[in-house]
Amino acid sequence: MREKILHIIEKNSRIDISELAIMLGASEIDVANELKSLEESGVICGYHTLINWEKTSIEKVSALIEVRVTPQRGQGFDSIAERIYNYPEVNAVYLISGGYDLLVSLEGKSLKEVSTFVTDKLSTLDTVLSTATHFILKKYKDHGTILDSKKPDTREKVMA
Repeated sequence: MREKILHIIEKNSRIDISELAIMLGASEIDVANELKSLEESGVICGYHTLINWEKTSIEKVSALIEVRVTPQRGQGFDSIAERIYNYPEVNAVYLISGGYDLLVSLEGKSLKEVSTFVTDKLSTLDTVLSTATHFILKKYKDHGTILDSKKPDTREKVMA
């Protein structure tokens, strides 16, 4: 039941417990207890809303920053990752393979704000060797959700 719950709520965290219980063939109490257990054990870390910011009047700039660092003796990449993820602008930090060590996802109000974060905060950390910033120009799909699907053409065909 645990794995099924996780797959279902990963796609729809707002699903009603009664509907979830029906889908799982379990009682609402059992489902509620399992969810509580998953939250308390840290398997479920939070519930988030996916917003297509392009459809609002709010200006946001998203960027992915590749970061090459010198790992700390006895701590590897953990301590520098923690320093980076504690900045409020940072949405996510991942340890990655390839030419860079960390991938940092962040948002700002403008290109300048993101650039300032990279030059004034990120690049000045003593273990950071280099960065490469990639601004996200458009999101097509995020967290498994298509953000701007094409609407089907509902016009009637006219025969000549």
